[in-house]
Amino acid sequence: MQAELTIPIDTRAPVLQGRKSHTNPSHYESQHQRRHGTEQNTFPPYRGTHHSKPQGDTAATANGWAFSQSPRGGTVQRIVPHPNYQAARHQQHSTPNSFSRGVNVISPNSFPTRNQPPSQPSLYNTGSYRQTSFTAEEVINQASFLEGIFHLVMPNVEINPQEIVEKEKFRVQVEEICRNVITLHEIEVNRNMEFQSSTVQLKCFGSLASGFATKAADMDLGILSPMSRLSPDSPDSPIPRLIEKALLERGFGARLLTRTRVPIIKLCEKPSEQLRLDLLESRARWEKGLTDDDVLDDQDGRDGAAITEAGHLPSDQRRGSHEQKELAGMTYEEQLASLKQSETQFLATYYGNAKRLLRRLKGRDITISNVVDFRHADYKLLDDVSNAFINGLHDKYLKSRIQAYPSFRSTRPPERVNFRSLAGAHMMAEGEKLVITWETQPITEGNSKSKQNAKSAVHDWKTLLQTASFGAEPLAFNRSIHTILEKLRQIPIVQLMQLKQEQYESPTQYHAKAAKIAADLGHANTEVVQKVSQHYVSGIRDKDVRDKVQEFVTNVGVPLSLKIIARKHKALHLVTEYERALEKCLYDEKAVPKIREYMKLLQGVQQLFLPGMDTFDFHVPATPDLIAQIRQLPDPSRLAPNQPRDRYHDNLEFPKNGIGVQCDINFSAHLAMQNTALLRCYAYTDPRVKPLVLFVKHWAKTRGINTPYRGSLSSYGYVLMVLHYLVNIAEPFVCPNLQLLAPPYPESLEGISTCKGRNVCFWRDEQEIQRLASQGQLNQNRYTPGYLLRGFFEYYAQGNMMSTVQKRGFDWGRDVLSLRTLGGLLSKQEKGWTGARIVYQLETGAPPNPAEVGFNGGAQSPEAIAVQPTMPHAHPPQPTSPEAAPISPVAQAAKAPEFKEIRHRYLFAIEDPFELEHNVARTVTHNGIVSIRNEFRRAWRIIQQASRDGQVQENLLDDVKVEAQKAEKMQFDELLQELHGPHIFPGPARD
Repeated sequence: MQAELTIPIDTRAPVLQGRKSHTNPSHYESQHQRRHGTEQNTFPPYRGTHHSKPQGDTAATANGWAFSQSPRGGTVQRIVPHPNYQAARHQQHSTPNSFSRGVNVISPNSFPTRNQPPSQPSLYNTGSYRQTSFTAEEVINQASFLEGIFHLVMPNVEINPQEIVEKEKFRVQVEEICRNVITLHEIEVNRNMEFQSSTVQLKCFGSLASGFATKAADMDLGILSPMSRLSPDSPDSPIPRLIEKALLERGFGARLLTRTRVPIIKLCEKPSEQLRLDLLESRARWEKGLTDDDVLDDQDGRDGAAITEAGHLPSDQRRGSHEQKELAGMTYEEQLASLKQSETQFLATYYGNAKRLLRRLKGRDITISNVVDFRHADYKLLDDVSNAFINGLHDKYLKSRIQAYPSFRSTRPPERVNFRSLAGAHMMAEGEKLVITWETQPITEGNSKSKQNAKSAVHDWKTLLQTASFGAEPLAFNRSIHTILEKLRQIPIVQLMQLKQEQYESPTQYHAKAAKIAADLGHANTEVVQKVSQHYVSGIRDKDVRDKVQEFVTNVGVPLSLKIIARKHKALHLVTEYERALEKCLYDEKAVPKIREYMKLLQGVQQLFLPGMDTFDFHVPATPDLIAQIRQLPDPSRLAPNQPRDRYHDNLEFPKNGIGVQCDINFSAHLAMQNTALLRCYAYTDPRVKPLVLFVKHWAKTRGINTPYRGSLSSYGYVLMVLHYLVNIAEPFVCPNLQLLAPPYPESLEGISTCKGRNVCFWRDEQEIQRLASQGQLNQNRYTPGYLLRGFFEYYAQGNMMSTVQKRGFDWGRDVLSLRTLGGLLSKQEKGWTGARIVYQLETGAPPNPAEVGFNGGAQSPEAIAVQPTMPHAHPPQPTSPEAAPISPVAQAAKAPEFKEIRHRYLFAIEDPFELEHNVARTVTHNGIVSIRNEFRRAWRIIQQASRDGQVQENLLDDVKVEAQKAEKMQFDELLQELHGPHIFPGPARD
C-alpha cells in the first residue's frame, strides 16, 4: 500500500524491551571502570513505542543507566547499568565508511552548544546561576510522571493509516482536476503546444509527509508545473483562480486566500449546501469586480511549510479603491489638506486615516527598527503628515493648544531641527485632550495622594511639551510622551469623564470599571456618588437599554447605589441578548416559550426597601425551577450575534469536521517540500523523535498556543523547537545535525543542492539513516521519552542552569533557534533581528477587471500574491504575450499597484532551516509570547510537583477550551445569582 501512496506511512513496528534494573554490584563495578577508562561504549537503540505501556520498576532509564532507589525512599543508593548495556561496541571502532556517501562518523560530542557537555549526564549545582537542584529519585519521579502521560495519550494523537489512505484518494482526484485545468490553459490560451500534462503534479508536503501528523490533520498539497509559461506562484498567473473555479464546479468547497504570504486554496471534499452556496457567491462577487471583504481564514503554519503562514492584516489596513480614485488627481499639498477629522470620528480612527495617507505618499512612521534607514526626505514627509494630522483635528481649541507648544510650533527657526513622528502627534493630541478634561471638571479627587499624582502628571506633560528643541531624532521624545500619557490616563477624574461602555463590553465588566473609578476618587459624599452613577448611565452603549435604565432611576424616587443601577442594566442587557439570539433561531423551539417567560420577568422589578433604612434594593422574581431550566441553556452572551466579529472567521470559514477531507493547495511549495524532506529524515534518525514531536504538538494544541493567526506559534515552529532540543541540548544528542552532515558529493544529494536560490543540502539518504538508526549507530542516548520531555520543558521554561546537564535554559530575549547551526543557537543581534521591521508586498485583494474573469481570457490573477517583499516603486504586472493579454470589448485603465504593510516580529526567533531571513515565529505577538512562556512555566511547575511521589495538583494536558467553557458557565451562574438573589439555587450554584 505504501508504494502506491505519495503520502508516506511509517510501517515500522518497534518492539518494547523490558527495562527492569539489575542490582548486581559487578555490573556497577564494570560500568564504573568503563566510565573512567579510555574505552567508549555505545548502547542498542531505544526500542520503546508510544503504543506500549510503562513496564518494570524503572520507567525512567537513561543512557543505559537506571537509578536504584533506597528502600527507605531516600536519595540515590547506587547507580546500575541498563540491562541492554552489554551491547557490541561499534561506534568507537567504526570505520570512515560507517556512514555511506561521505558522511562522517558521529561522536557523542560532535555538536556542542554553549558549554562543553560532560561524558555522562549528572546532577549538579554550579552556583554560577540560580537553579533548582533535584535528587536522582526526584528526577526519576518527574520523568516517570511524564512517561505515564506520554503512553496514555499517544495512541489517540497520531493519525491512523486508514485516514491517510482516504486523504491520498482525495489528493489523486484533485490532482487530475488541476492537471486538466493547467493543460487546457497552457495549450488553448498560451498556445504552448509542447506542454506535457504529466509534468503537472500535486505533491503532499507538511506533517503528513514528514510523519508528524496528528489525528484529523489537514493535508498540505503543492502544485508543480515546470512547463507552464508562468509559474503558478507568479503574481501574473491566472492558474490559482482557474483551479478554484474548476474545484467549485466539481462540487467541492474551494476558496482562494488572497492575503496569505503565498497563494493558497482552502479546499474541502464535502461542503455543506450553505457553505457551497456562500463560496459560489464569493466567487461570483470577484468575477463582477467587487471587493470581497473576506477576513483571513484559519491558516495554521504546517510542519515543513513555513512559507504557508498567513501574513494576516486587520481590515483597517486595507485600502479601498475609492480612496485611490479620490486622491488620484490631487497634488501633494491637496492630499495633505484632505486629511480631516469628522465631527463624530474617534481620534484613533482619524489616526488610522493619517497612517493610510502616509503609506499612499510612500512614507512610513519612524520606529526603532527603521531609524537607521531614515533620510532627510523621510523625515520631511513624516513631518508634513504629522502637521496635517494636527491641522485636521475637528476640535479647534484642542488644535490651537497643541500648535502653541514650542515642541510642535510649525514656525520654529530654521536652525532648530525638530522632526516629528505621526505616533508622537497622535499621543500629543490624546494627552492634551485628557489635560483639558482634567482642567475643566469641577470634581476633584478626594484622596490627597491621588490629587497630587494628577497635578504632577499634568505639570510634567506641560513641561515636556514646552521643550523648544529635542533634536533630529523623535523616538526619545516619543518615549517621554508615552510615559506621561500613561499617567494622565490613570487620573480618576479623567477616567470618569471618559467612562463609557465599549462595544461587546459586558455590563459586569462595565460595572467593575465604574466601581474602580469610584473607589479611586476616594469620595464618600452623596453628590460624587450620584455623579458616578450619572456617568455610568449616560455611558451605556445600547440606547434602548440606556433609556430604560434612566427611566428606572427616575421612577424609583430615591438615590440609588451604583450596584443597584448596574443590576438593572445587567437584567435589561440580558433581555436584548436573548432577543438577538432568538431572531437568529439559535435556541431549540421547545426552549423558546421558557426563554420568553424569563425575558418578561427580567423586565419587571420586585421593589424592596430594607428595614429601618431608606435604601432601595430589588431582585428579579423567579422560581428555582425556571432558573434551573435557564441554566441548562447556552448563555446568550456567548452566541454569535452577541459576540465581536472575528476578523479571521466569516461565513466562508470551514468547520473543523463534517465536510470530508480538508487540504490546502499551495502554489509556492518548493522550499516547503525540502523542509518536509529534512523533517522526515530527522524522524528516521531515532524512533523517539516522532512520538516526542507529536506529544509536544498535542500539548501546544490543548493549551491553545499553536494558532499563528492569533499571535502564537505554528505547529512547524514547535517541531523545530523539539528538534533543536534533541540535536543540541539533550546529552548525548538524540539526533545528529543532518545539515552539518551533508555529504560532499553531488550524487549523494540526489541532484538537489539549491532550491529557489537557497542551500538545501543535508544528509537525505533515508534508507541509510533508517539502517544506521535501527543498529543504534546514530547516537548513544538511551533516555526514555519521559526523561527527554522533562529536559525539553525545563530548557524552555527557565533561563538558568539546567538540573541534569551543564547548559543554560533558552534565552527568549536574545537567542535565535537555528537548526542548521553548530550548537543550534545564534543571537538576535548577529541576525539583525532586534526589532520589528516593515516590508511591503503587493496588495492583491483588489477586484479584477470584468474582462479578466473567466477561463478563456487568459487573465492575470489580481489575487496572486508576491512571495518576496516588493518595493513601492514596482510596476503593475504586464502580459507576457499577446495571447495572455485580456480581451475585452471595453478597455479599462490598469489599476495602480496597491501595497500592504507586513510587520515582521522577532519577539521569539526561529530561523527557517533553508530560508535564513525568514523567522518562523514572526507571527508571535507580545500576548502570544507571554502565553507561550507561561505555558512552559506551568508545565515545568507541574513536572516539579511530581518530584516526591509522582502526584500533581494540575493536569498537564487540561484543554484550555474546556477550562474557558467552565469559566463562562461560572460567570453566567454568578450573574443569575446577582439578579435573583443568593438563594435562587436549591443546591450548589456551580456544576
